Amino acid sequence: MAKVPLLFCFLMVLLGVPQLLRAQSTDFTSIQSISQKHPDTALIILKKLHAKALAENNELAEALCLQQMGKVCYNQGHYAQALEFYLHADKLFSTHNQRDLLAANLGEIGVLYYYNKQLDKSRAQYNKALALYQQTGNLKGQAQILGNIGHLYEKRQQYDSAFYYQHLALEQYKLTNYKQGIAKIYENLGSIYEDLAKYDSAHASFAHSLELYKLDHNEVGSIEVLNNLGDILRKTGQYAASIARSKQAYDLALQNDNIYQLASCSKDLGKAYELMNRMDSAYYYAELSRKYSLEVYSKEAVNQTSFLQVLYDINKKSDEIARLNNSRKVNRIITVAVVVVVVLLIILSIVIFSRQRLKLKDQKVLARQREVEHELVQLELKTQQLEDENLKQELDIKSKELSTHTLNLIKHNKFLEELRNKLQLMVKDDKRDQKKQMQQLINQINDSFSHEQYWKEFTAAFEKVHQSFFDKLKAYSNELTAADLRLVSLLKINLESTDIAILLGISTDSLRVSRYRLRKKLNIPQGDNLTAFIQAI
Repeated sequence: MAKVPLLFCFLMVLLGVPQLLRAQSTDFTSIQSISQKHPDTALIILKKLHAKALAENNELAEALCLQQMGKVCYNQGHYAQALEFYLHADKLFSTHNQRDLLAANLGEIGVLYYYNKQLDKSRAQYNKALALYQQTGNLKGQAQILGNIGHLYEKRQQYDSAFYYQHLALEQYKLTNYKQGIAKIYENLGSIYEDLAKYDSAHASFAHSLELYKLDHNEVGSIEVLNNLGDILRKTGQYAASIARSKQAYDLALQNDNIYQLASCSKDLGKAYELMNRMDSAYYYAELSRKYSLEVYSKEAVNQTSFLQVLYDINKKSDEIARLNNSRKVNRIITVAVVVVVVLLIILSIVIFSRQRLKLKDQKVLARQREVEHELVQLELKTQQLEDENLKQELDIKSKELSTHTLNLIKHNKFLEELRNKLQLMVKDDKRDQKKQMQQLINQINDSFSHEQYWKEFTAAFEKVHQSFFDKLKAYSNELTAADLRLVSLLKINLESTDIAILLGISTDSLRVSRYRLRKKLNIPQGDNLTAFIQAI
């Protein structure tokens, strides 16, 4: 197993682990550089940092460690394990509402799905990440996701969409003046142009990318772009220029001890020499490429073995810790459960005893309440009986008053009728002065027949006995006159027709006409009794 570089150890001692774990300021650049050559070592360091974050209950630092562990596993091709780390980090970032970190993590998941050939899932993760970056206004993050979306369309050979998203990403990177990002987008554009066999445009894009990588001192990126330029020159028949570019890439890879790129450069040089018919050189670089490839596979095999061992140890240790934690939790739960049961039994006993006492007390109170309620009911019944008797007495009194008023009206009108008849006989006499005086008396008597005071007193007494009668009557007709209402009132108290004629000061013939008109206004069918109809209201 490879050892941790002295520089990183010095940083850990100098800064201290807690400082390295402080939220977004935590710098994992050193770990990423270690992971390229010694992924097992990087994973061990990250696991220790993760354990430290757990001990300090620093969930944000824990999430960052999990994210980096996912990257290491992804780079080694362990996609399932990488996805598990990413998803765990996703939960922690969401809990702390760290939208930028959450978006970056979603972007990593999208890349994982992309290389696992699950393009739809990849696009879904990119969309979520892009939405979060737009919320926070992170232009650099938006540009990275837009570039990744462009890759998806390039993979599907939808080149118009691929160009569109790469240019969007380029605009965002230019706004932030992020040279490395701009260089990467030009490299992506060159790749698309190469797929479309637009070699001049591809060459221009790769050349621009190389210039920016050199300004940013990105040697890994420079090697890849030099190789791409060599490919373009070889495809356009410029073999000498292609060899020059490939040798630049080869020398730079040699300086950086990048065996993978050395194998790639040697292969490209072999192809170029073969096209130039320089078979000795072609054979030499082909063999050199094979040698570097075997070395790459050998190192990868060693790294994979070491990495798998570390991953196995970590998982085994995690399982053991989980088992111990579960055992402790079970014991703790059992202890707590026993204590809770004992406490509950004590409380239950106290509650049962208290409830018995309360039950007896409640029964006494309830019995007393029932006695009081019974007394109140009896009292209410007596009060109701008294009220009913009083109402009955009042109704009898009012009925007697109404009868008295009615009889007085009848007597008064009978007297006036007799007096009027006598006076009419006297008027027939030819004595002129006597005739004039008698006519005046007759007029006074006629006036007394329609005297309103009697009718007001009668109406008041009637309404006390027959409450709401006139309101109900209006439901049958709104055309009733005062004379009609008087006739209805007299019919309601069931007077004889002769008495009604006397009270109204009209003849029985006139009364029949009034009754006929009243029937029409009340819409009473022919054959129905008017008095019976009014009595029913």
